[in-house]
Amino acid sequence: MTSGPGVELIDANAMLGRLPTTDVGGGSTADLTKTMDRMGIRQAVVTHTAAWRHDPPTGNRLLLREAADQPRLLPCWVVLPDTCGETGPPERFLAEAERGGVVAVRAYPADHGYHLGGRSAARLLDALAEARLPLFVDAEQLTWTEVEQIATVHADLPIVVCRTGYRALRELAGVLARTGNVHVDLSGLSSHLGVDWLAERFGAERLIFGTGLPVRDPADAVTGLLWSELDDVQAAAVGGGNLRRLLRCQEAA
Repeated sequence: MTSGPGVELIDANAMLGRLPTTDVGGGSTADLTKTMDRMGIRQAVVTHTAAWRHDPPTGNRLLLREAADQPRLLPCWVVLPDTCGETGPPERFLAEAERGGVVAVRAYPADHGYHLGGRSAARLLDALAEARLPLFVDAEQLTWTEVEQIATVHADLPIVVCRTGYRALRELAGVLARTGNVHVDLSGLSSHLGVDWLAERFGAERLIFGTGLPVRDPADAVTGLLWSELDDVQAAAVGGGNLRRLLRCQEAA
């Protein structure tokens, strides 16, 4: 068992805002940081629920406004392909993201009605890869074939697949074996000894600590890491070091 107090936790997968059909708290920065304090989480990469469930440009602006005085909360914007013009061309979107201190982006292709690996999103992915801005996407939003296709075509693009579920190990393992830029977060990764097996087979550097707050109970990811058989160096990497490395990628662009 790892020594929990020595592991810095940075959550790669958290949200602000209310959800229309799920009662998971008030959705405020105070609610989120209170939970982070209770679970020993130092910082969190956050997206706004309004950018997912309502309108990405509006939700992205709301995120910056609500997180402006919260240095522990690192903004993550929701992206769209520029087929309908909501977010403008990728170059302008990325310039605005940089000015806003955005550290990563999320995509919801199934919910927002496009194929992330299709031609409509190609310019966007090219721009994200050039900037090395990490892309987060939930496993249910696309197929593993699409994940691998995108990762292969855009080898400089860090991709983090979230909410994989406990039945995804065979598909996930194949993609991890054939790519070098795909990572997986711990939210929903509840297979027995799954964290240990993935770290042993593919390296702890492919694992990212993420809780899925507030939809998922953060204790799931915290317990999965701190009660794993990873050594302290590996646990520290998964807990926060790997995410810091991915977020620094954009600084080198």
